[in-house]
Amino acid sequence: MWALPGGFMEIDETLEETATRELEEETGLKNVELKQFKTFSQVDRDPRTRIVTTVFFGIVPPENSVATGGDDAESAEWFNVDDLPPVGFDHARIIGLLLEQIKKEH
Repeated sequence: MWALPGGFMEIDETLEETATRELEEETGLKNVELKQFKTFSQVDRDPRTRIVTTVFFGIVPPENSVATGGDDAESAEWFNVDDLPPVGFDHARIIGLLLEQIKKEH
């Protein structure tokens, strides 16, 4: 099942450094200016263990938009937000809330 790129923070990293590293490791995308969106801490968001997630987002210019799977991501692809495939965990909710926020701002 598809999921947003992400992973665990290293002991010597900031949230921003983790988001940048995980994006590059799992998609190959580099030099993306990321902005912090929201932290999600619902108790049951991941059935495996307790996970707190801080979501970042960024605008990727076409010349920097080739996504390839890496690290623990088997593959990476772009999808039209109006035709998303099923996604894991609570990622559909996260995407929906982020799209609402972006629409409010623009």
